[in-house]
Amino acid sequence: MLLDEYIKMLAGLLSIVDPIGAIPLFISLTDHRSSGERRRIAWICALSVGIVLFVALAGGKSMLNLFGIGIPAFQIAGGIVIFLMGISMIKVSNDRSRNTQAERTESVDKDSIAIVPLAIPLLSGPGAMSSIIVAHNLHRSWNYDLLAGCVITTVAFSVLLCLLMAERIANLLGKTGMNLITRVFGLIILSLAVELITKGLGEIFPILIREV
Repeated sequence: MLLDEYIKMLAGLLSIVDPIGAIPLFISLTDHRSSGERRRIAWICALSVGIVLFVALAGGKSMLNLFGIGIPAFQIAGGIVIFLMGISMIKVSNDRSRNTQAERTESVDKDSIAIVPLAIPLLSGPGAMSSIIVAHNLHRSWNYDLLAGCVITTVAFSVLLCLLMAERIANLLGKTGMNLITRVFGLIILSLAVELITKGLGEIFPILIREV
């Protein structure tokens, strides 16, 4: 049962983070850098993704309490963000909730682009953080937190592998292959978004959802 939960959560979070989709931007932003600098950026980026998601796991509930936001409302809001990301991924278009053209242009001149815009907001953006916070608050147990920690670690390691092997993956899959994977991930997170929104509405309007 834990394995099933692990696979389900990993599939959802990995689809939202979408390290394959970050490869073209990583290659373009590091085109003028040495192989050593690229490896360093990949390591820093993967570590940053892990830290951001672990912070969301540990501090998400406190943040919601601070602003007086209920879990159902956050489920709906997070589901909408993830839904928009999924639509953008299926169309293979630029998603402004992950990064903007201005951020990408500015990052070219930075000494390190590992944290901004790669780790934040491209990979561990609002969608990824929302899914972690919602999962943590729906399953309040140490076992589930440990499971979520394993999923986050796996996702961060996947980001590291994809960035270290960015050119090989790009050459192997080509633009068509990467677009296909992005579309599949988009379909997965659309399903996740619908589930989050439905559960949130079910908590706020239980009679209405039950009748439907």
